[in-house]
Amino acid sequence: MAEQTSTAEAPSRLLSVDVFRGMTMVAMILVNNPGDGSTTYWPLQHARWHGWTPTDLVFPFFLFIVGVSIVLALRRRVDGGSPLRPLHLKILRRSLILFGLGLLLAGFPFGLFGSRSFAELLAVWRIPGVLQRIAVCYLVVSLLVLHYRVRTLKLVTVALLVGYWALMTLVPVPGQGAPDIDEPGGHLSAWLDRAVFGDHVWEYAKVYDPEGLLSTLPALATTLFGVFAGLLLAARIEPLERLTRLLVAGALLTATGFVWGWFFPINKPIWTSSYAVFTAGLAFSTLALCYWWVDLRGERRLTHFFVIYGVNAIAVYVGSGALARLLGLITIDGVSLQQVIYRALLGSWLPPQVASLAYALAWVAGWALLLTWMYRRKILIKI
Repeated sequence: MAEQTSTAEAPSRLLSVDVFRGMTMVAMILVNNPGDGSTTYWPLQHARWHGWTPTDLVFPFFLFIVGVSIVLALRRRVDGGSPLRPLHLKILRRSLILFGLGLLLAGFPFGLFGSRSFAELLAVWRIPGVLQRIAVCYLVVSLLVLHYRVRTLKLVTVALLVGYWALMTLVPVPGQGAPDIDEPGGHLSAWLDRAVFGDHVWEYAKVYDPEGLLSTLPALATTLFGVFAGLLLAARIEPLERLTRLLVAGALLTATGFVWGWFFPINKPIWTSSYAVFTAGLAFSTLALCYWWVDLRGERRLTHFFVIYGVNAIAVYVGSGALARLLGLITIDGVSLQQVIYRALLGSWLPPQVASLAYALAWVAGWALLLTWMYRRKILIKI
């Protein structure tokens, strides 16, 4: 792993990384758990197809901070003289656990509580998913970081982004002809998802999967952008120079992604190259602000709330997802338990959009209580 050298010390621990991860996870839990998805404020909804909303920043921000964390974790081990074989095994083990958790979450609760039978579940059990994509990106990028120089990583990033653009806009779709990225099922990524996964794709999209095979290529680039940010954080340079480089990279990438979007639209469901570059730029800028506020200024106000989410990110994602699924499947007089709770406590007296947001905020606060208890007792669930 190449590092920039200077007389300055490389930071040993950066609270801003945990804060950034926690902010991203809080946003993810918030947007995933509205009281009523049909009455949600637009910033808390995904863009229908082309374009973006604040919600569309959440997943790329998480992959970005995965890339940052890869550098900071591997740097300590490589600098400490750790042999590569145990690192390879640890990376593979972590990736398999993440992928397995994603599969389990997709199948939960496995035919119980009024859900489809287990036989029916097996026929449509979703194979791609959020945790599965994180697992693949973590595995591939970790190995790249261990074995290749920074220059090679930059070339790989460019190749992934340009190659994906070419595949999506220039390569004919079998059985269709010219690709049409304006249609959810009219591009090569959708065709490949249907050909490989069949019915095992996201049931709400049907003709493609938002975490499908081909769109994982630019998602790898998103994670690699996080690696480059991590290298800046780990570099032996002065703190103000580190901050400046983060901000400049953020501005350049945001502008580049925005302009690229004129020709290859910014689109989260198929993770277009412009989307990967644009969101990486915003992630660089956000991380820079966190670094300035938390690590340079030493501010600790409001950071604890995000830290408790950041240090147990995967645990709260899996736990929240499983509980939400359970509340949606248990019914009382034909109405889901989630809706019974929502209507009784909030929906019956608040305006619809306010009530939906209040439910999501209550969900975040409830998990924060559990995470605070875990943090105080040093219960950190790591994979």
